[in-house]
Amino acid sequence: MSIAAREYVTPESYLELERASDTKSEYFDGEIFAMAGASLQHNRITRNLMLALGQQLRNSGCEVLSGDMRVKVEASGLYTYPDVVVACGEIRLEDEYLDTLLNPTAIFEVLSPSTANYDRGEKFSQYRRIASLQEYLLVSQDRCRVERYLRRGDEWTFTEFSGLEATLNLPSIDCELNLAEVYERVQFPADVPLR
Repeated sequence: MSIAAREYVTPESYLELERASDTKSEYFDGEIFAMAGASLQHNRITRNLMLALGQQLRNSGCEVLSGDMRVKVEASGLYTYPDVVVACGEIRLEDEYLDTLLNPTAIFEVLSPSTANYDRGEKFSQYRRIASLQEYLLVSQDRCRVERYLRRGDEWTFTEFSGLEATLNLPSIDCELNLAEVYERVQFPADVPLR
């Protein structure tokens, strides 16, 4: 849902509204888009990612951040809330409010039926414009599958991981995730194979 179909909202106005709001919205090209709530499955996967990554990143130069951390794509002006973000090295923030990250290293999006095409398409196209971003991960919530895009110079390579016995390696942040941990307590539809 966007505010006034033809009314252009400045980035400054968006940030002012967003910081005063109890709900989260994304912003792009003068429009504000309300974000829907997340399912129990989505919340469990996000929690599992945060726990597993947080444990491995302790005492490292990287930090895992929750979906409340807004990310800005400086090249295009997109403001968005990835489900899980990892930032390494010195954290760069947009302003004194300390609520908008500019230099993510890895971004995780948990797919839902309403966002899957956007997350794979236009959103990934925007994310690729972030110079610091090295890995982009799409985590299914209706089956045991993670899609990883890894930056190698100017190219992005794709690898898919599936099945509860699979281990996902994350070279950009020097971590490994067991899919059994990522999907702990997640229930799949009976007609969906775990592979």
